[in-house]
Amino acid sequence: MKNIIILGVLLLMLISCSNSKQNVDAIYKNATMYTVDKDFSIAKVVVVNDGKIAAVGGNELLKDYSSENEIDLEGKYMYPGFIDAHCHFYGYSMNLRQVELRGTKSFDEIIEKLKAWDAENNAEWVVGRGWDQNDWPVKEFPDNSLLNDAFPDKPVFLRRIDGHAAIANDKALKLAKIDANFKIEGGDVLIKNGKATGVLIDNGMVPIMDLIEDPQGDEAISYLNQGEKNCFAVGLTSVVDAGLEFDQIKLIDQQQELGELKMQVYAMLTPTADNIENFVEKGIYNTERLHVRSIKLYADGALGSRGACLLEPYSDDPANFGIIVTSEKDMRALAQKAFDKGYQVNTHAIGDSANRLMLRIYADILKGKNDRRWRIEHAQVINYNDFDKFGEFNIVPAVNTTHATSDMYWAEDRLGPERIKGAYAYEQLLQQNGWLCNGSDFPVEEINPLYGFYAAVARKDFENYPAGGFEPENALTREEALKAMTIWAAKSMFEENEKGSIEVGKNADLVVLEKDIMQIDIAETHAVKVLRTIVRGEPVFIKK
Repeated sequence: MKNIIILGVLLLMLISCSNSKQNVDAIYKNATMYTVDKDFSIAKVVVVNDGKIAAVGGNELLKDYSSENEIDLEGKYMYPGFIDAHCHFYGYSMNLRQVELRGTKSFDEIIEKLKAWDAENNAEWVVGRGWDQNDWPVKEFPDNSLLNDAFPDKPVFLRRIDGHAAIANDKALKLAKIDANFKIEGGDVLIKNGKATGVLIDNGMVPIMDLIEDPQGDEAISYLNQGEKNCFAVGLTSVVDAGLEFDQIKLIDQQQELGELKMQVYAMLTPTADNIENFVEKGIYNTERLHVRSIKLYADGALGSRGACLLEPYSDDPANFGIIVTSEKDMRALAQKAFDKGYQVNTHAIGDSANRLMLRIYADILKGKNDRRWRIEHAQVINYNDFDKFGEFNIVPAVNTTHATSDMYWAEDRLGPERIKGAYAYEQLLQQNGWLCNGSDFPVEEINPLYGFYAAVARKDFENYPAGGFEPENALTREEALKAMTIWAAKSMFEENEKGSIEVGKNADLVVLEKDIMQIDIAETHAVKVLRTIVRGEPVFIKK
């Protein structure tokens, strides 16, 4: 009898031991996992449950957890989900219906692409984006004569790659009532021989843009879903959308609530009356996947279209200082409103004059050290005397590292040999507060965040030009570059406690790569493939 009792106790102990493992939704194992925690530690196993990270560590965790979904990553490499800290996710998605002009080498090539697109689509308007005159044999703005010949009766509107200039044919100009006498604050219409050339700068584009209807209803949802798929395929799990209208935010919110849109979005508000009334005045809006607590201001235009506002004239256009596109009075009033309501202010500033203006406005309102995390978007050209203002007032440089390698071929022509030293100065900006965030600004650049990682570290194009790197003293280290698109990007939107690193309690936002971007030749990193993307524990992309 005694032996039977002992046997029963042993059986109970065995059963108890076999059931001691905690059952969870997923276990990822057999990988090099860069946690990007405070020690930049590396793990081998990540346990996921209820959309959160339940445990991080070594193989000893396999003794404590079990799952029907145990994934062997076969020695690959895991990182926190990538965050694009400045992009135009909604606009990129809607642009999928347009003619893609990125990489075109001449205006003749553009005409051929437009004709082919129109023959297939026969839309009311021919709309495209992505051209860059700096890629053409003649690196000057064209006129619209070729557009008029090809499309005499159908309006055409083609935005430059930076979104701060466009060219339109005469049909479009006529519909928008734009001619040689047209004037608009914060914008310009280029004139030649007393006639509008069709080239419109910054606010000069607005009358035509107002005539072009955005996709609506199911069509808009379809493009939004495709845009999301494209982003997941390159490892993006969160995006900061830099300027959204009220209706656009409501559509995103609606689709997220329905479970149809998985992308996590931090929204910068376009400061319209609707957005001020429905968001800013009512305080911060935060759901599981949507966070609204910032407004987007525009100080100036872009360097490529000579709309960036400079303290001294353009070196290659001595009569031109660029454009301030929003009055200082309006920007001060909006910034003060945001401050009073606890909102973040994120201002597009490219030129050194625009950056100085915004640093002064921010300083006047912030008044010293703070944790408001107000951002300068792009922070592209900074006067030597202004760098310390970022640190003095805790202003965040929200940079775009691929802009440096896209612009390096002509940027010195615009700025000259001395001023270029304060341009694209990412390491110098990093030193001000000890951190910065990096975004692509897509669709201005490609959506792939590894392009930004490569550009930050290598400061070269994909052909390894220039040999020593463009201004290599301002390159970031690999660790800094990874943080800028993970934990620092999360911090830039007040979400560092929820995402940006692989730590217990944070969202299970994860990306698996085929190669280790922290160890392989830097020249290979931009071509590394994403194998898996996981958002809040849910696999949203698995490479086939």
